Amino acid sequence: MKELKDIVTAFDIAEKNGLQTALATVVHVEGSSYRRAGARMLITENGQLTGAISGGCLEGDALRKARLVMAQSKPMLVTYDTTDDDDAKFGVGLGCNGIIHILIEPVFTAKKDNPIQLFKKFLSRREPVVLITLFTMNDKQAAQPGTCLLLNKDKQITGKFPDEAITTDLLSDAMDVLQHGNSVTKTYLYGDKFTCFIELMQPAVSLVIFGAGNDAIPLVQIASVLGWQIYIVDGRSNYAIPERFPQAQKIITSKAENVLEHIVIDERTVIILMTHNYNYDSCVLKQLLPLKPSYIGVLGPQKRLQKILDEFAQNGEKTSPELLENVFGPAGLDIGSENADEIALSIIAEMQAVLKTRTGTSLRYKTIIHNRMPQQIIQQPMLKQ
Repeated sequence: MKELKDIVTAFDIAEKNGLQTALATVVHVEGSSYRRAGARMLITENGQLTGAISGGCLEGDALRKARLVMAQSKPMLVTYDTTDDDDAKFGVGLGCNGIIHILIEPVFTAKKDNPIQLFKKFLSRREPVVLITLFTMNDKQAAQPGTCLLLNKDKQITGKFPDEAITTDLLSDAMDVLQHGNSVTKTYLYGDKFTCFIELMQPAVSLVIFGAGNDAIPLVQIASVLGWQIYIVDGRSNYAIPERFPQAQKIITSKAENVLEHIVIDERTVIILMTHNYNYDSCVLKQLLPLKPSYIGVLGPQKRLQKILDEFAQNGEKTSPELLENVFGPAGLDIGSENADEIALSIIAEMQAVLKTRTGTSLRYKTIIHNRMPQQIIQQPMLKQ
């Protein structure tokens, strides 16, 4: 999300300065690579790069090809094959043992639904969408349609398909991705052979921090680096001030019983209770439990949280395992944290793991890091005679 925002900002600056731009997108990966499909980089004619498509290995070559794309005003599909152990012959030294397909397309400012405009449409509303990018791998000299369409949950379409023949199947697959949450790559055989990257794009993570103490400052700083939307809530007006939290989108001073009047909670919201005020945290937690956010972290020892839950039970409040499933206390992963900065890191790491449905296991114990689904082929239906 942060990368996409940075790309949009860089494009606006380039457009203001009259510079041509091109967008490089990783559209398909076979085997291992540093970045997955959906990684993007904006390239300006004067060589400025925003975003990344690799760990730095491909950017130089992509810049050269992007300048050609801008000069010819024609998209290009570039393939980097590093399955050979001696990948130094490619001049990029990837060492990833994978095949990376990158689409480089010029961004035409006069085009109503150019990729940047589609990004802006997505960023303007807090809802998941599907972004569709079409290309062809069997004939790289053929036309590469590129980033062409945005679809939301209400089936509203921004942009259009270059080939109306595939519209029905493609829209059906796009809605399936939107409902089930997994990006896919499919090839459609309808006269021309198009491969389609159907990408689920999620809104930024919304982090709500209850507590404006000094230990909240590093939490805000780390979340800001990730591009999360940050909200600070506290009952103390002398603590909850912009000077202490310049990266926060909103700072709210509220009594505990009124906090839900000021925040919106959705499936991309994570919450941490760290006011160090037992009564405040208890009151807020009681209101949050029925809403079942993706993550509720509670700072402090486990016995403190258990005391709160015991009081809920004594007062007839529901504390079923289902309601407590996403409550994490003490908050954070076990990384040996001691000071506020380290504790903030462990909390953010746990939030990320929960959002991605991961356990926080060291990668050294995993045989597969990213589960890449095989490409699917959709055949053109037979016509009845």
